[in-house]
Amino acid sequence: MRTSSEIKAYFTEHGADLCGIASVDRFADAPSGFHPRDVLPGAQSVIVVARRFPAGTLRCGSTVPYTLARNLLSDWLDQLTLQFCCDLEKTGAVAVPTDAVGPTERDPADGRMRNILSAKHAAQAAGLGVIGRNTLLITPQFGNMVWLSAILCELPLAPDPLLANRYCEGCSLCVDVCPVQALGEPAMRQAVCLDYAFGGENGGEWKIRCYRCRDVCPYCLGEVNRGMMRPSVQAAAD
Repeated sequence: MRTSSEIKAYFTEHGADLCGIASVDRFADAPSGFHPRDVLPGAQSVIVVARRFPAGTLRCGSTVPYTLARNLLSDWLDQLTLQFCCDLEKTGAVAVPTDAVGPTERDPADGRMRNILSAKHAAQAAGLGVIGRNTLLITPQFGNMVWLSAILCELPLAPDPLLANRYCEGCSLCVDVCPVQALGEPAMRQAVCLDYAFGGENGGEWKIRCYRCRDVCPYCLGEVNRGMMRPSVQAAAD
């Protein structure tokens, strides 16, 4: 298991829905301290794994199913990527996992909270999709309803071609629907978004309370789940 095709077959056999590979030279614009080689100095490639996010969670009147899916998918991806790294080491190659949702560190350059590697930027660099105005990765197959994790690898793997889809031209639905006006130019107001979206305790256990920018996107479900779109969203996508 030392080629791109073998690695992709591994993840398909273990239940992943998508897998893409990027060479580290595609991360030249990564913030200082958050480049793949800031984590693993010998990194040559970044492997990104995606699992589809249950689209039915967007139809619920409660955010609990969405929160549950997010938490369980994060754990599933962490277990899978850790197992892959252990299995790859048996072949004499080095790979290390990054976490699906954290832990995060504050970037001293701009004060933003970042994972040690941005999974969505890695996924874009690996040809799995493009990042939309809502700052979410949009894939052709599943839209933005995917959960991601990335692996740093010292093998010089063949990278996948980049996608050139331009989903967001002429569209501002996600910007307009945001209840705290966190989206827009020049960059998302991260702290405002996180304080609102992750402030759903309501006297009980923690839960996510907002994902409107994901839900309103005309490409939220992609080609696989296109039949599940609400008529208004389908019309916008068309």
